Amino acid sequence: QVHLVESGGGLVQAGGSLRLSCAASGRALSSAAMGWFRQAPSKEREFLASISRSGENTYFAASVKGRFTISRDNAKNTVYLQMNSLKPEDTAVYYCALKWASSPWVTPTRTVEYDNWGQGTQVTVSS
Repeated sequence: QVHLVESGGGLVQAGGSLRLSCAASGRALSSAAMGWFRQAPSKEREFLASISRSGENTYFAASVKGRFTISRDNAKNTVYLQMNSLKPEDTAVYYCALKWASSPWVTPTRTVEYDNWGQGTQVTVSS
């Protein structure tokens, strides 16, 4: 069983940046596609970005494309979400998720496709 732990959240002013990390333990991430989601109060969990097992393919939601980047370091068993030009509407709990994938190219976008989730990290953007 894999255990995912997010870190790097916090309070930042609008226009600022944060880098979230998702560290895995228990199994190697190299066999998994990874994704980032967020959930604001009273809203559904929203897909943000995903990265293929190989790391060569990424996919972003329109709401964050051009501002957020996703990357992975399989040697460190860690996935990252770099968030730039943050806006107050980016305030939410951010979750990383894992999908065991036979294909090295898939970039899943739906919550139901993922097998494991972290506990989340709060990001608050002040205006």
